[in-house]
Amino acid sequence: MTGDSGTVREDGVAEDLLSVAERVRRSLEGSSAGERLVARVLLANYPAAGLETASRLAERAGVSAPTVVRFTARLGFQGYRAFQQSLRDELEARRASPLTLSQQIGDAGNSLRVSAGAAFRQRLDETFAALADSELDAVLGLLADPGRRVALIGGRYSHILAEYLDLHLRLLRPGTRVLDPRPESLAAFCVDIGRRDVVVVFDYRRYQRDIVDFARRAHDRGAKIILFTDPWLSPAADVADIVIPARVEAPSPFDSLVPALALVETVVAGVMARLGEAGEERLRQCDDIVGDVTVG
Repeated sequence: MTGDSGTVREDGVAEDLLSVAERVRRSLEGSSAGERLVARVLLANYPAAGLETASRLAERAGVSAPTVVRFTARLGFQGYRAFQQSLRDELEARRASPLTLSQQIGDAGNSLRVSAGAAFRQRLDETFAALADSELDAVLGLLADPGRRVALIGGRYSHILAEYLDLHLRLLRPGTRVLDPRPESLAAFCVDIGRRDVVVVFDYRRYQRDIVDFARRAHDRGAKIILFTDPWLSPAADVADIVIPARVEAPSPFDSLVPALALVETVVAGVMARLGEAGEERLRQCDDIVGDVTVG
């Protein structure tokens, strides 16, 4: 990624760890009207719109070409060409698979234990450095609100994260469930969605079309969408109210869920703190019932 290494935003986020997609999304607040038009065109057709000429992008956004150039400069890029090169790098990263990713272990003189440990620590540090306190607070506010129903869904591998978060949330508050991914079940759920619903979506690169389509339908019916994804952003980001990215690079050719799991456990800790005595009392009652069943 291109940018001033080490630059920290006002919200405490290390800017050089943000993808182009995340920078564009976060630029919406505080931008000029013209720059917001450019950002929305980019997000609506990401990343293809940014790979067009500055003049073509300006035409699609209804602004001048200098506005596009100023916008990319404000994102931290030294010229439109640098902006496009980062987009091409992201596009390549988005398409990565275990067949195209090399195994990042076995540095000269280091054992697997040492190199893997260093890689995971780095990804965890990068993930939390890119996490905005304001977005984490927004997630906690929604998930700790007992007046909202919470539904969770994930993809082929990330469904594990949805189930893990739900297992904790249901001990702390009522009205949470993991969604059955079968089309007929999702369709039935969508019929009942309203503005008091929160849908937590987990979708990482090699993004699943069915998950993205479901997120869009849920958004259209008024639900709040919380998206956990990677730095390159699932296409579901264009309808998400809150986006929580995590690094996925791993010592093996397979993407890692370790940083994402750390974020999930951070959310659990935050929800517990928000709920306070009410959460503790519910957890105590659940524990008593489990104890009775075990003894019986």
